[in-house]
Amino acid sequence: MSPSFDVVEFATTYANKSAQDILKLAFAEFGDDLWISFSGAEDVVLVDMAWKLNKNVKVFSLDTGRLHPETYRFIDQVREHYKIDIELVSPDYTKLEPFVKEKGLFSFYKDGHGECCGIRKIEPLRRKLSGVTAWATGQRRDQSPGTRSAVAVLEIDTAFSTPERTLYKFNPLAQMTSEEIWGYIRMLELPYNSLHERGFISIGCEPCTRPVLPNQHEREGRWWWEEATQKECGLHAGNIISKSKA
Repeated sequence: MSPSFDVVEFATTYANKSAQDILKLAFAEFGDDLWISFSGAEDVVLVDMAWKLNKNVKVFSLDTGRLHPETYRFIDQVREHYKIDIELVSPDYTKLEPFVKEKGLFSFYKDGHGECCGIRKIEPLRRKLSGVTAWATGQRRDQSPGTRSAVAVLEIDTAFSTPERTLYKFNPLAQMTSEEIWGYIRMLELPYNSLHERGFISIGCEPCTRPVLPNQHEREGRWWWEEATQKECGLHAGNIISKSKA
């Protein structure tokens, strides 16, 4: 990273630039220290764009242990399609086992998804990002009006930075719409998760994801038993934090 790297300045300068330009900046500044986060859904577009800029791109995916079989197959399909390694990051078994033993496999239907996501997603992600300088996500502003409408193309990750280490977060797809994402996938004939053919748009863990009906927003298929405006698992907790300060 160059000494003159200014997050606010670059976020403003690149606010209306293409996803590819944002990724070029990310690779130029961070090189092999940049990791791409892949959820096994539409963010295959991010993987494709990054791979075309750097064939040795580093990609990781969170394996919660509760993903759909289709998602596991899709992750392997992407790995094979691009001939890349995809590092699977799993929960700490010493924390997961006592949690399941005490509360069972479906406690989130009763007391919310926060604790389960904390163990299966947030803690593993924090562990992964503790050794990372910068990461790029597939977040888009149109994914959640309640929490993602103001997602910046570049930001300091306030959720996972520490006093000793600043973590930089790129959101190259922030401005793209679902229509643009699918136009890209179809035009380039990219592989995609077969769940999309069955009405799934936002795809997460199997017990917490369902298809949406016509005219429903994609986040209505996630944690449908909870408040609509707070549908974040914690991976992008900064969205909720910033929203609460607005």
